[in-house]
Amino acid sequence: MLMANPATLRNLVKRYETLRSTHARLGTSESSRQLEDVSYTLCVITGTRTVPDALAAAAARLHAVPAAGSPGPAEVQLTA
Repeated sequence: MLMANPATLRNLVKRYETLRSTHARLGTSESSRQLEDVSYTLCVITGTRTVPDALAAAAARLHAVPAAGSPGPAEVQLTA
């Protein structure tokens, strides 16, 4: 299975959260459409069928990957 780039996945989750908040505040047809679009994309990119499942899958994948700027396993230098 293809895995989304962690930065792309982080951005998509942030966009979902922002649009969910925006739609809760505005409740317009435009905010609804945008929320539906990002929800669909989030499900597709995580290989899930529901937003809660997609968010859980994204969280699990992002937890397994170091954050940007954090050293990865090959970059960690141990000192004696």
